[in-house]
Amino acid sequence: MDKFMKEAIKEAKKGRDEGGLPIGAVLVKNGKIIGRGHNKRVQEDDPVLHAEIDCFRNAGRLGSFKGTVLYSTLQPCYMCSGAAVQFGVKKVVVGESENYTGTEDFLESRGIQVVDLDLEECKRMMGDFVDSNPELWKEDTGDI
Repeated sequence: MDKFMKEAIKEAKKGRDEGGLPIGAVLVKNGKIIGRGHNKRVQEDDPVLHAEIDCFRNAGRLGSFKGTVLYSTLQPCYMCSGAAVQFGVKKVVVGESENYTGTEDFLESRGIQVVDLDLEECKRMMGDFVDSNPELWKEDTGDI
């Protein structure tokens, strides 16, 4: 498995272990992780603190995000995809898109390459969470 996706999975497990959603992300530039994050909506009582947003925040002000690759354990939602578009990310690598189909068409229509690794570990981790916490998952996806 890709070393950067392994790091995103570590972030997802942090979120899960903190009582939140098991979604993690890392931002890579020139072969180095420059930001990492996990979904903290529950922990921080913040409706927009998705893993990708936390990752961008932790990367800080780069001046330019061009040339970066965003890794996420789950296909990003429209809010997080919009941030990737806004910052000029050119590639998004996702662990899975079975539990949430996300915005692959939206990203690709904006010139962002999407690579879905279709990883069993990511599918199982997210699927177990969705099965155990359907209301929290619906809140996260806006399906309430």
